[in-house]
Amino acid sequence: MFTAYVVTASLAVAATGFSGVAALVHFKPILPGMAKAGVPVSWLTFPIGALKTAGAVGLLLGLIGLPLVGTAAAIGLVLFFVCAIYTHVRAADYSAQFGLANGFLALTVAALVLGLASR
Repeated sequence: MFTAYVVTASLAVAATGFSGVAALVHFKPILPGMAKAGVPVSWLTFPIGALKTAGAVGLLLGLIGLPLVGTAAAIGLVLFFVCAIYTHVRAADYSAQFGLANGFLALTVAALVLGLASR
């Protein structure tokens, strides 16, 4: 069970870390999807990029020996991606970013569940 947690959490760290940094630097391919969802460009740095990046760092800290920090980060990321999906649904935006948000949610839920089960 622990091996599954390490693999899943590592994937979640990589995915959310990349996504967070992409938002922080205003990566051009994500801008149209954010506009469709009604998200202002000014929100990409904070709160979106900062929260995703902080969540990825928290998951990483959970992997290297601070399990409570990892659990808190996973819970925070789950809540973040639930809100992201809700934002896309409200805007009737079912673009690629909607699919990515669902994938990130599934990945962070899996990391949370496996992390709790491996204790």
